[in-house]
Amino acid sequence: QVQLVESGGGLVQAGGSLRLSCAASGRTFSSYNIGWFRQAPGKEREFVSAMSRSGGSTYYEDSVKGRFTISRDNAKNTMYLQMNILKPEDTAVYYCAAARLFRAPRTESTYDFWGQGTQVTVSS
Repeated sequence: QVQLVESGGGLVQAGGSLRLSCAASGRTFSSYNIGWFRQAPGKEREFVSAMSRSGGSTYYEDSVKGRFTISRDNAKNTMYLQMNILKPEDTAVYYCAAARLFRAPRTESTYDFWGQGTQVTVSS
């Protein structure tokens, strides 16, 4: 069992940056693949980024490539999403997630555990 708690959301102007953190409980965080998803008002939750347990494979949604960076620190049981050059369309609730198996990193059903979400609002 893994419990995930996000932090770092907030209000930022367009062009600004935020770093989201997701702290995981348990001793086996390093054995999980990780991902970030987001849900904008009135829209379905969508994939943002993912990373394999080894860190050797990363995945990004096209609209965030070159602006967002996923990372993990297994010693701290924490995963991160560095978000730069933020745009108003990035406004959403951001969720971190962990998966035992990585069959389809971009798919919600791959993930076994989810955080509660943190709000990111980008003003124009």
